[in-house]
Amino acid sequence: MMRARWRRRARLICFPLAALVLLLAVYTYRSWSVGVEAVQLESRLVGKRLEYNVVLPRGYSFIASRSRYPVLYLLHGWNGHSQDWLAQTKLREYAAQQNLIVVLVEGENGWYTNSATVPTDQYEDYVLRELIPDVDARFRTIRDRNGRGIAGFSMGGYGALKLGLKHTEVFAFAGSTSGALNAARRTDNETIMHIFGPEDSQTRNDNDVFQVVRTLPDDRLQALPFFYMDCGTEDPWLNTNRAMSRILDERKIAHEYREFPGGHDWKYWDTHLPEILRLASQKLSASQ
Repeated sequence: MMRARWRRRARLICFPLAALVLLLAVYTYRSWSVGVEAVQLESRLVGKRLEYNVVLPRGYSFIASRSRYPVLYLLHGWNGHSQDWLAQTKLREYAAQQNLIVVLVEGENGWYTNSATVPTDQYEDYVLRELIPDVDARFRTIRDRNGRGIAGFSMGGYGALKLGLKHTEVFAFAGSTSGALNAARRTDNETIMHIFGPEDSQTRNDNDVFQVVRTLPDDRLQALPFFYMDCGTEDPWLNTNRAMSRILDERKIAHEYREFPGGHDWKYWDTHLPEILRLASQKLSASQ
């Protein structure tokens, strides 16, 4: 009889204790896993609601953590969306190796540029004046240029280099993989004409990354972010990327340029995404 009572009491104690241990295990696992959050941001500058996705580093949600993290803004390509990096690459797996927040930006087909033809399509200002302040307000970011980088592929590679060149006070790192860097010189695409306007428009001149690099005053060169570029040897934009690297060399602007076998496709971008994340982590301020 006495033994039966003790067994009942033991069960009453052990079951809640086991449940608590299980909950703690689940909490710890989730806290030390890479997390993803989707945020809906009502943009006044673009005139619509734009979603951005945030990949949070391991340990971010741990209840005792008050650390702040550097941020890499990751831009998609033409005809893409903010979720593409998650859907088409092993971004979560790669991000688990780095200690930074990755923000996946929705840029539609706006070339991360303020449109010359539609006043409400202000995609450059959206990133700078709405997206970055919103991210800084919601997440534990390092809120200065030394903790902020930007990178992307194709259209996003163009956008990353352009924003890095034009806004040296915002970014300390800018990376491009397979960058469509001649965007402001093209007239062969409807979205190009929509954003950049006619061939002689001021918008084209202001957003031509080759022109921007050539005309930068010498006294501003030291303030530039570190630039990283890579491109596949079978990529149609290979010569464009080589030309940009030569100009950066001529101006003695700190950068790294690499070529690898491959084309303009997700296989190539997935392969080289880990290096972009590694370099961003290396160049940006460590978590505090």
